Amino acid sequence: MTLLNDTEIDAVVIATPVRFHYEMAKASLNAGKHTFIEKPMARTVAEGEELVALAERQGLVLMVGHTFLFSPAVRRMKEIIDSGDIGELQYISARRLNLGLFQKDINVAWDLAPHDISIILHLLDEQPASVSCQGNSHVTRGIEDVTMMYLNFRKNRCAFIQNSWLDPKKVRQMTVVGSRRMIVYDDTEPLEKLKIYDARVEVPPHYDSFAEFTYSYHYGDAYVPYIKQDEPLKLECQHFLDCIREECAPITGGRHGLEVVRILEASTISLGQHGAAVSLDPSAPSRNGDQRLDGDGKSANSNGHGNGNGNGDAITPAAGRNILAV
Repeated sequence: MTLLNDTEIDAVVIATPVRFHYEMAKASLNAGKHTFIEKPMARTVAEGEELVALAERQGLVLMVGHTFLFSPAVRRMKEIIDSGDIGELQYISARRLNLGLFQKDINVAWDLAPHDISIILHLLDEQPASVSCQGNSHVTRGIEDVTMMYLNFRKNRCAFIQNSWLDPKKVRQMTVVGSRRMIVYDDTEPLEKLKIYDARVEVPPHYDSFAEFTYSYHYGDAYVPYIKQDEPLKLECQHFLDCIREECAPITGGRHGLEVVRILEASTISLGQHGAAVSLDPSAPSRNGDQRLDGDGKSANSNGHGNGNGNGDAITPAAGRNILAV
């Protein structure tokens, strides 16, 4: 691409179908350009790993477009969870449904789940131990248009992600259940995107017989926290520029994008194994016939590709101002 040879261009934004992400991002980084890639960053973890390593070698900013981490509602939800207001987080349930738009090269999980995966990783601040996924193809043979993904985390925590291109109503909802309170995040709401419910189930701490064992259901008030409205896409773009100017690593850097792709790739392996769990923790023992990604990132009895690891260190990019969008 002749534009990449233009010395007046310092950064490139890649907003194309995912099948073009790897080649275009690799060319951009090799040309010495800071690079922003729309989600998901690549088709495989092996491609993502190569891009992350290339950006780090070149000292360039590599950022992935997980826009919802810049949403004021998601940021407020993270603050509430970290403050301990909802108690111990127990599970998260996410639904992202609509009619279309059908893709020809990726299934509905790769199309819609990256948003919720990135939010869940942000809220829990850890990677899942295993991933399982089931789905079906109703319109295009071999491309799932409905999926249900299950992420298993440590400390008895889990998350469910339901995606569909075959739903009559647009749904963008996430429920976070804590031991004391619950949060419902509805991105389709124009103003009241977050609602906090003072609801929980209490188990008696002491009982001598089964007859004395009774659950207690607590129903309290619900309230809507104040959230200053701002445009996530604008905040995301500004963050990309700030990272270039200030020489710092982005919130949604290559490592974060890589972990999202690693979960998506595991979900594809699970779909091919009829929903079998795929372990993302190489040190964890395989249970109940779970698949496991080995040290090279390949899963036993599968054609999975390499997986990412760890958290990225701060990078030292060169300053840049002019941006090319492709």
